[in-house]
Amino acid sequence: MPDSPDAPTIDPSTWIDEYGDALYRFALFRVNNAALAEDLVQDTFLAGMKAKERFSGRASVKTWLTGILKNKIIDHYRKKDRMRSMTEMANFYEKEEAELFSEDGHWDYNNPGIPKEWSPVQVEKLDRSEFMQHFHKCAKKLPERVRQVYIMREIDGTPSPEICEKFDITPQNLWTILHRARMALRGCLEENFLTD
Repeated sequence: MPDSPDAPTIDPSTWIDEYGDALYRFALFRVNNAALAEDLVQDTFLAGMKAKERFSGRASVKTWLTGILKNKIIDHYRKKDRMRSMTEMANFYEKEEAELFSEDGHWDYNNPGIPKEWSPVQVEKLDRSEFMQHFHKCAKKLPERVRQVYIMREIDGTPSPEICEKFDITPQNLWTILHRARMALRGCLEENFLTD
């Protein structure tokens, strides 16, 4: 098909200059490791070069490469030791439960870690550009798998069924992971950025 007159032409020799930085930032935010982010971007470029004949032109080259990169990142997390990530998530949840729930398992309303309504001053701070810097710092504190699930759903807008399939989790597990990630992010932001 690449010989047809309507087939889009793409030039892989320009990809590094045109898309390298954006793809690197995309990967770095998701894997939190500079060397790994570079490797994933390189793998993306190689996969793109191998599949360039299948590029249909329905999306921009950048969007197409970003899609390849998303799959590379997901594959990376699939290959990682599942037990390590499960242990990491269990520790994350235990810490949260110890802090927010009473010994009998009920919500501890006297706990200062319970989310409170934000003041107008705090809401105003959300509009500042520095907010995203603090958000990224807080997101990096989440366990890898929790961060990936949160980013895919809340930032990338990936449909829930796709996330459940890729991480081999149930919709209920997804909801729990997202809820706990939001709670942790909110707590971190309140502690480090949204102080009155």
